Amino acid sequence: MLSERISSVFKKITYAALKAGRNPEEIKLIAVTKSQSIDKIKEAAQLGLRVFGENRVQEAKNKIEALTEFMAQWRINIEWHMIGHLQSNKAKDAVRLFELIHSVDSEKLAALINKEAEKIGKIQRVLIQVKLSEEESKFGIEPEDTEKLIEFCSKLPNIKVEGLMTIPPYFENPEDVRPYFRKLRQLRDFLSGKYSFIKELSMGMSHDFEVAIEEGATMVRIGTALFGQRI
Repeated sequence: MLSERISSVFKKITYAALKAGRNPEEIKLIAVTKSQSIDKIKEAAQLGLRVFGENRVQEAKNKIEALTEFMAQWRINIEWHMIGHLQSNKAKDAVRLFELIHSVDSEKLAALINKEAEKIGKIQRVLIQVKLSEEESKFGIEPEDTEKLIEFCSKLPNIKVEGLMTIPPYFENPEDVRPYFRKLRQLRDFLSGKYSFIKELSMGMSHDFEVAIEEGATMVRIGTALFGQRI
């Protein structure tokens, strides 16, 4: 049952945080709803989840529109996060749909987001996606170029950078992912010395979020552990 899986995930978040000497309330659970039905999202919201993450702009747009009446009826406010790769031609919709965009990885994309946010009088919250893997399929800016991108974004009036995100390689053993999470935390700690607004660390998914929390994650993106395997 979904309620049992949600309870289990929160227990694991709490245990991992306490093990690392952290406050569990520092960690935000982002329920990843890629390919999940509207009914499943409604059920999750009724069970108390309030932050949902989507990988694709169009899928998120369809779901948000379909949930408008439900949210009004139940007086529920859902916070939507863009956690997938964002194409430049989707920046306009992304700014209108998402509270936080996790995947800014270039000056070009940042400038487009700033332009669209300015049009609607919004300060768009974003994270910088850092590529720590050699895999061609992974997106993100190189670690050594991250500060330059943060500096660029800091001069854009309608963007607010809040931290870093990464998607490490998949390993069967979550311990093998630990060095990647640690590297992102160390990069965050280094950058926050100069840019005090760099605080968030979005890292960790269903199979490795406990290790991510031990290494400093403030946001974990969890789908399978909550909703089961996608069909």
